[in-house]
Amino acid sequence: MIDRLGRNITYVRVSVTDRCNLRCRYCMPETGVPFLPHEEILRFEEITEVVRALAKLGLRQVKLTGGEPLCRHDLPTLARMLGDIPGIEEVTLTTNGLLLPGQAQELADAGISRVNLSLDTLRPDRYAEITRCGKLEDALSGLQAAQKAGMRVKLNVVPVRGFNDDEIVDLVRFGREHDCPVRFIELMPVGLGASRQGLSNAEVLDIIQKAMPGFTTFRGGKLGNGPAVCYGWQDGGVFGLIGAVHDRFCASCNRVRLTADGMLRLCLAQPDGLDLKPYLRDGREGMQAAIERAIYGKPTGHHFSQHDTADRTMNGIGG
Repeated sequence: MIDRLGRNITYVRVSVTDRCNLRCRYCMPETGVPFLPHEEILRFEEITEVVRALAKLGLRQVKLTGGEPLCRHDLPTLARMLGDIPGIEEVTLTTNGLLLPGQAQELADAGISRVNLSLDTLRPDRYAEITRCGKLEDALSGLQAAQKAGMRVKLNVVPVRGFNDDEIVDLVRFGREHDCPVRFIELMPVGLGASRQGLSNAEVLDIIQKAMPGFTTFRGGKLGNGPAVCYGWQDGGVFGLIGAVHDRFCASCNRVRLTADGMLRLCLAQPDGLDLKPYLRDGREGMQAAIERAIYGKPTGHHFSQHDTADRTMNGIGG
């Protein structure tokens, strides 16, 4: 699926729920947010119908996300359904990991090949502070369970100034020791994230360079389906940088998002999208053609400064 700017759109992030078992400070307020009514959430069969239409247009990779996707009952069933769609080459998962110990093997058996696990700190006190209700030991148990089940794991870290910027090197070393590459994701001004200050890619790279020199750009700069620029050492170890704000990758963006309530979002920063519910539930015809038109018109790039994102939360958009 080639859009009007010549970008090849091959990747969809599917939010299966807006619910989460944590209340991370850069994502949701402590009291939580109003969740979607259950009847508004797409059923597995509806998600599969949308992904089948996307696959016919050339999308090849699916990432299950949320909210916390493991809060959705029987997620392995959906993974199997999506993996069976002709054209879909890979189904992966992003998660906070707390529920992985009880589900990792079944998810792996259902075809989940890779997991992105959010881990912003290695300090139990900080983990409890930023998540408000989580335990670091549970996230680490989830990491171990995923690796034991045979899934490859990458760690997602959001570096926040004055909070975990003194752990950047520790997190890289942890990733090297545990065979799980770390990706530092620049804090985006969405929801509560707009009130905090993240570090740019250049700052993160400088910190690592001073403490652990000798790395080079890894495998041409890309690792996985996303926009990370990756680096590594000859004797092992990889880390990646994703700079959505300061190092915009819009010109090579290959993704769209499907929200839990059926909105096809063409850009994280754009407030609108294509509502697929009428096609899925009201009998409206022409869904695939409408999707093709929407993707063809995918925005040139994000403009966080022009769109007010402070009143939205990542759990509702699809992280």
